[in-house]
Order: sequence, then C-alpha cells, then structure tokens
Amino acid sequence: MTDRYTVISADCHAGADLLDYRPYLEKRYHDEFDAWAATYVNPYEDLLADTADRNWNSERRLAELEADGIVAEVVFPNTVPPFFPSGSLMAPAPTAEDFERRWAGLRAHNRWLADFCTAAPGRRAGVFQILLNDVEEAVKEVRSAAEAGLKGGLLLPGTPPGSGLPELYSSAYDPLWAVCAELGVPVNHHAGSASPPLGDEPAARAVFMVETTWFSHRALWHLVFGGAFRRHPELRLVLTEQGSGWIPGVLEMLDYYHGRLVAAATRASTAESKFGAGLAARMGAAPSQVWRDNCFVGASFMRPHEVPLRDRIGVDKIMWGSDYPHDEGTYPYTREGLRNAYARVPRDEVAAMIGGNAARVYGFDLDLLDPIAAKVGPTVEEIAEPLGEPPADATSPAFAKGASVRVW
Repeated sequence: MTDRYTVISADCHAGADLLDYRPYLEKRYHDEFDAWAATYVNPYEDLLADTADRNWNSERRLAELEADGIVAEVVFPNTVPPFFPSGSLMAPAPTAEDFERRWAGLRAHNRWLADFCTAAPGRRAGVFQILLNDVEEAVKEVRSAAEAGLKGGLLLPGTPPGSGLPELYSSAYDPLWAVCAELGVPVNHHAGSASPPLGDEPAARAVFMVETTWFSHRALWHLVFGGAFRRHPELRLVLTEQGSGWIPGVLEMLDYYHGRLVAAATRASTAESKFGAGLAARMGAAPSQVWRDNCFVGASFMRPHEVPLRDRIGVDKIMWGSDYPHDEGTYPYTREGLRNAYARVPRDEVAAMIGGNAARVYGFDLDLLDPIAAKVGPTVEEIAEPLGEPPADATSPAFAKGASVRVW
C-alpha cells in the first residue's frame, strides 16, 4: 500500500476561451457567432484576468493540480458558451430562436470538453450541459455526450420559480432519467443554477448566500417524491458544492413527511389524506433509503465541522473537491485544506472521501492514477497532522473563521 493518497477532485471547472468555441459550432451558426462575439462583453472578472487560461490551458492545469496533490478531476463548466449572456444555465432565453442558438452553444461546449478531456487521458471526467426546455433534445445530447466519452455525466439545470419550466418532480422529465439510468450517466446538480433572480438591492447578495444552497437541495426531494428513483433504480444523483452538514437533518425531515403522507393515504376522509393520495405508490422507498441507494454528495472543500457527520451522511457517499480554479477553491493550499478537514480521521475513510468514491462514481481507473499519486499525492502522515493556523493568504471558505470548529 502506498504511503500517499490518490486525490480526485469531484468539483473543478473549465471551459474554452470564447473564440475557441467557434470550431465546435455547427457551420450554419458561424456568421451569427462572429456577429455575437464581436460585441460580447464578458461579465466575469475572473474570466478577464491573467489567470483565466486555467480554464482551458491543459498543460498549466495539469501542472498546477499535480503541484496541489491532485491527480484527476471532475470537470464542471465555467466559461460562457456561445450565445449566452452569462452563466449558461442561469440565463432564460426570451425566444424560441434564442433557445435554438443556446442549444447550439451548449453542444459546442460539450464537443470542446470531450477534446479537453482527451488531452489528459483518464484524468478528466467532463460534465456536459443540457437545457430542460426540450426533453427530447436533452435525451439526444445525453446519448451523444456519453458516446463522446464524457464520463462526468449530466449537469442538471435548476428550475427556479419564474423559469417557466416544469418542476423537477414532473413526469415530463422521465425520458431524461430513463436514458441516464440506462447509460449509467450520473446526474449532477451543482449549486448556483437553481436560485431565482433576486434583483439589485444590497440585501439581495445576502439573501442569495442564505438561499442558494437550499434551492439547489430541492432537486433531492423533487426527484425522491416524484418517484424518479422508484421508476429508475439505477439512476444516480450527485449534489455538488452545496455543503454536506445539512444532509442528515434533511433526510430525517424527508423521512418524516414520507411516512406521514404514506400513512395519511390509508385513512379515508381526513384532511391529510388528500395530500397523501397517489403518493404512496409513486414515491417508493423512504428518502433515507433512496439516499443510501442512489445519491452522493460532491462535498467540495469539506469543512471540519461537517466531518464528524460522515457516518450519518455515509462515508461511501462523500466526494471531496478543490473547486479549482475558483478563488473560493483550495488551490494552492489543498494539502492544508485536507489537513484542516481530515486530520485524525482513519486512513481508509480519508482515502474513500478524497478519491476512492469519485473513482467509483465517475469511472476513474485507479490502476492508472495510483502510480501518479505515488509521485505527487499528499502523504498519509502529512494529512494526519492537524493544521493549526491556515495560510495567511488562503481565500477558500474551507479556512474561514468558524469552519474549523469540530463536533466530536
């Protein structure tokens, strides 16, 4: 057994530089793209900075991740794809023509991502994008992306209030769950794409911080109560960068309502029986059982106060992530972040949470990755040592005041 951990980040981000998407667009969109790109102004400061090429510079990316002790990554999108004004899945299109162009833009991103993953064989699992306004097109893109080798699975958009989309519990999405279950494609729901617009008042930022993860959590109970896992028992859901400490309490709450509604459905002529009618058969197993059978958490830079909950969450369910190249990520202090969270945690549990579980969910080959980790991975002894003071210039919330409180 090696004395180093094989670290796989289950939460990284990448995308092409804007003009580099052009070759991946269907030719019939090239003129429209040229006109759009000529006037487009990127709203994201980090995509205009000198470090923006971390999103697409394959060699730089590999070097920096290895220097940080990471040998493989699950790659979520980050840059703006063609015909989108901003973040791809948070920008409702006003017309059918806009939807068509944005679909073309997402397909271009997915094609680019397949090539980007191929540039580092076995070390990147790309997460492809879809829109939910046309389920038939989404199903086609799932099949196309899977055939292209994008092992990271599907990025499930949110359905925030006001989006005009059916809620995620709707049977309208059943063909999507069916194809993902059939092909073994993980369904990922990343924080940030499910919140409704909140306006520009100063309080909006604080409200967003309070509510954004809750809106992302909704995917769990929508799919559970909608019966997606009952109808498609091979379906896998991954909730990424939404924290993990909330999971035990929410599962208890969902179990309570599940049991209450099932029981109410058996009682005729009661007020609650109306709420339970038709649900008992549709929902299937209790939410906590569904979690054990079908769900995972991309816990990203897991905070120390969350670690004592790992048995209640499921050690086999937790996947750590660095969030590279975001400022809130742990780079270049991933080793310190791992020490801060996992010091004194048993070695086999650490190995599962920071690499083994991600390898299992996303299909990474540990026979390929372990020899690389033997050269660049953090040592078991190193991670076992409590951190003490965090690096003075660390920007990740993993090191934030209060994040190190332990509840043993």
